[in-house]
Amino acid sequence: MTTTVDDTLQEDTDSPFALSHLDALESEAVHIFREVAGEFERPVILFSGGKDSIVMLHLALKAFAPATVPFSLLHVDTGHNFPEVIEYRDRTVARHGLRLHVASVQDYIDRGALKERPDGTRNPLQTVPLTEAIQQHRFDAVFGGGRRDEEKARAKERVFSLRDEFSQWDPRRQRPELWQLYNGRHAPGEHVRVFPLSNWTELDVWQYIAREQIELPEIYFAHEREVFRRNGMWLTSGEWGGPKETETTEKRMIRYRTVGDMSCTGAVDSDATTLDAVIAEIAASRLTERGATRADDKLSEAAMEDRKREGYF
Repeated sequence: MTTTVDDTLQEDTDSPFALSHLDALESEAVHIFREVAGEFERPVILFSGGKDSIVMLHLALKAFAPATVPFSLLHVDTGHNFPEVIEYRDRTVARHGLRLHVASVQDYIDRGALKERPDGTRNPLQTVPLTEAIQQHRFDAVFGGGRRDEEKARAKERVFSLRDEFSQWDPRRQRPELWQLYNGRHAPGEHVRVFPLSNWTELDVWQYIAREQIELPEIYFAHEREVFRRNGMWLTSGEWGGPKETETTEKRMIRYRTVGDMSCTGAVDSDATTLDAVIAEIAASRLTERGATRADDKLSEAAMEDRKREGYF
């Protein structure tokens, strides 16, 4: 009997030793965390309390269990964060006995190093506090929760992304990563941004959250909230400057697909109050989470890539 390539592939898929899709993604991420621990001296994990950073921390805890995570955490705090997310962040840090560094945009504004933008958004103001925190603490590897499916500029980036001494990104300096071999070599003053979730999709993240029963801030599930409409998005009122006199608020059942600065993070109409309902909703969506709910990515065609070149994630 002749065995074809298709037969062999089918046998491999049916093998009791074959990894599921989520197991393969988890294994890759755990490998990346351990690789960084072996190559770098002062790694740090960006942790905001958003779902991607929550999954990333969960994977780091798995990678080094039963020991504690050998990295500290860093949050660039815009000062316009959702209270539910900050409460979750602090509770999680305390539960796992981790060290959290906070780089505050408000501190930079108070001392005149940064100026408020006319539109009230502080997301573009995160770059300076982030890069200065990296330099101050001499972090040589910085974990971020970016995924390639989110935005075209992020799709260009490798798992290990080299940044120069000014924290700037040059796409031409991207290194090949064949056979999951990662090159962490960097000169003094340079550092590497590391993306363990690069190959994950939004749906993968939610399916993994469901499988692992990972706790999330309630803001990710449908709830009644007072919002107003601007540029096709539902935004939350806040000290950042919304709503304007011409904008009216109303109570709606909404949830958030992604969480950032309140001034540029839009909600979506939803009745998904459970993980299964959220997963079904995302599976049917034809817009990425950032494309649907992030105003800062709509400033220009190359908004994300411009910020990445300057040092943003």
